[in-house]
Amino acid sequence: MTMEQSKVRQNYWAILVAAIASFLFEACWYSLFLQGWLDGIGRTRQWLENSGMNPNLQYLTALIAEAVMATAISCVTQLTGAQTALRGMRVAVLLWAGFVLTTLATEEIFEVRTLQLFAINAGFWLLGMILMGAIVGGWKKK
Repeated sequence: MTMEQSKVRQNYWAILVAAIASFLFEACWYSLFLQGWLDGIGRTRQWLENSGMNPNLQYLTALIAEAVMATAISCVTQLTGAQTALRGMRVAVLLWAGFVLTTLATEEIFEVRTLQLFAINAGFWLLGMILMGAIVGGWKKK
């Protein structure tokens, strides 16, 4: 591969769509598993509603984090070969296993959290990253 061929060309529309898709999936996922997640963190719905945290800041943080992840998945996808949806999904799984799974496992074992909470959080990130990988991998910049 020559220097010219190894250049990464980010498709910012694909990254934006991937981040939004993952964000919307996250909203559905945690709505579905809300009670299990609350039980896992030792909180109640009342606490969540009265926490004083600005929801707009929470949502913006999540969206930005997902955009950064989509960008990283896109970079690694392009640097490892042909840009395809399947390669994007494979890269996402590899990055999830190498960084997200290991980080969550360490964090949750030392915080003495439940296996259910671990499954909820790790499951979202696995599927969310695969979704982002499929989008940024499959959507080639023209």
